[in-house]
Amino acid sequence: MSDLPFDAVLFDCDGVLVDSEPITNRVLAEMLGELGWKLSTEESMRTFTGKAVRDEAALIEARTGFAITPEWLAGFRERRNIALHADLLAIPGAVDAVRRVHALAGGRIACASGADLHKVEFQLVKVGLHDFFTGYVFSGHDTPRSKPFPDVYLAAAAALGADPVRCAVVEDTVTGVTAGVAAGATVFGYSPPGMAGLGHSDPDAMRAVGASVVFTDMSQLPDVLAAWRAPR
Repeated sequence: MSDLPFDAVLFDCDGVLVDSEPITNRVLAEMLGELGWKLSTEESMRTFTGKAVRDEAALIEARTGFAITPEWLAGFRERRNIALHADLLAIPGAVDAVRRVHALAGGRIACASGADLHKVEFQLVKVGLHDFFTGYVFSGHDTPRSKPFPDVYLAAAAALGADPVRCAVVEDTVTGVTAGVAAGATVFGYSPPGMAGLGHSDPDAMRAVGASVVFTDMSQLPDVLAAWRAPR
């Protein structure tokens, strides 16, 4: 039984639950630099946040002349994972927010990410969130299409036995908001002040693709969800 106006709450992972984007993009910028495309971590974040690196192979090849191979992607994931294991932290306020939402939603929450499942799982374990999502962690790598398509959110809602229209989605990028809206969910956009383009999308950009609410502090989320009333 939920004390929220939703049957389930579906969370993105990177940038919503864990502060992984600066770490991932630091490694990505280093590896792209080795291929001849020199860009800073911040420039990498502006280019790649919210997107799967494998889906940007054409852009990387256009800028470097190097055809992205499964072996290169495997090397990227290995170096990225080493860095994440060493440096990853939760988004400020996320652990308590998830604990509260889990209680309010009667345990009906899921994590639905565009990243590979191994990465999502170990990140949740590292920051102490995995127990809240056990059995309900989903990767866009395991669905026919990843974000901005809705497949991973539809899979998460189906596993919870929830109508996507009765779900809340928590996202922080235009790509993710687009996916949540396409699934039919009500999307809540997280955009901390001063971070637009640096791991999180601009509030106006998220609203433009259908975010119903944009909030600035993860500690606000349980109250924002509880206060939601659909427009008449």
